[in-house]
Amino acid sequence: MLAPSRERRAPSAGQLARRRIMVSVAKRLLPLAAVALLAAVALWPELDSAADRGRVAFRRVVQTAPEALRIVDPRYQGVDEQNRPYTVTASLATQGGNEDVVVLNEPRADLLLGDSAWVYLESQRGRFNRPTNRLDLAGQVTVHHDDGTQFVTERAAIDLRAGAATGDDPVAAQGPFGNLTAEGFRLFDRGQVVVFTGRARAVLEGGR
Repeated sequence: MLAPSRERRAPSAGQLARRRIMVSVAKRLLPLAAVALLAAVALWPELDSAADRGRVAFRRVVQTAPEALRIVDPRYQGVDEQNRPYTVTASLATQGGNEDVVVLNEPRADLLLGDSAWVYLESQRGRFNRPTNRLDLAGQVTVHHDDGTQFVTERAAIDLRAGAATGDDPVAAQGPFGNLTAEGFRLFDRGQVVVFTGRARAVLEGGR
């Protein structure tokens, strides 16, 4: 028997080219892989800590109270003790944790009288308690009566169901009777009766 031959075949040009490419790629990838491994080992405690912090933040978000409900151009309608209608509107209504109370921007209340007359109230802001039909106004509160009377004060509380309003801040009124200033007011029967309280000063039309 012939002894096995120990001769090696010389690699072809294509094989040599492929080997050179593999060696070149390995020279670049192996150092990058080593650096990535070292970085992972060094940064692992920080990554684990960041994961814990992320879980805590998520739990806090879940426990946060829901955002307040906001309604643009709301409208509330009802009737008073004598079945006369009233309407409360605003530019924006915000309802927070207390579902009974609504915070209003630029609230307006329109109350109709039995003889088709009306009283109209407006202010910069207000709070409307729906179960009690109480409307608290603040900021340039203005009361208009269809007979031409108008008075301005800083705060007023309106009982929509009873058709009454009160205010203890200084008030300035004007109308067909003339001009009047007082320390407060009481409005009854939807504006048919208005009593100005405290020290008052009036300048009557046509008076001397």
